[in-house]
Amino acid sequence: MPPRATRGHLVMSEQELIAWGERLGADSRPRLVIALTGELGAGKTTLAQAICRGYGVTTPVTSPTYALVHEYAAPHSPVFHIDLYRIERVEDLEQIGWSDIVASNALVIVEWPEHAGDLLPADHLPIALDYDPERADRRLLLAG
Repeated sequence: MPPRATRGHLVMSEQELIAWGERLGADSRPRLVIALTGELGAGKTTLAQAICRGYGVTTPVTSPTYALVHEYAAPHSPVFHIDLYRIERVEDLEQIGWSDIVASNALVIVEWPEHAGDLLPADHLPIALDYDPERADRRLLLAG
């Protein structure tokens, strides 16, 4: 069954979320910043992994929670996967090279983008993930 739209959201299983992310990755070109929001465990890293796979990353994609930034090679450009969960102040972004990363000719995937405040580029692609209140095995996705 394909994902169904409900109240402006797509409702999808984990496998559907992965397939959607792989299609998004395949259709993406640099310079693009994708901002993934959602509660802990909502599927942000799963979606980031799928986007990377679709974009052509062939190495394992892991959560950058402690490293903050992981860089991957892909055919079109580098991919930067950033997790801002542990960033407490916007000023701390410069310590990870934020300005250079978001200005680069790359695909940039940011988890917890709300921690970037006004430094998040205005032309980013926002994607919100949430739990489906009716089914714990499904997610709600709102993109754009």
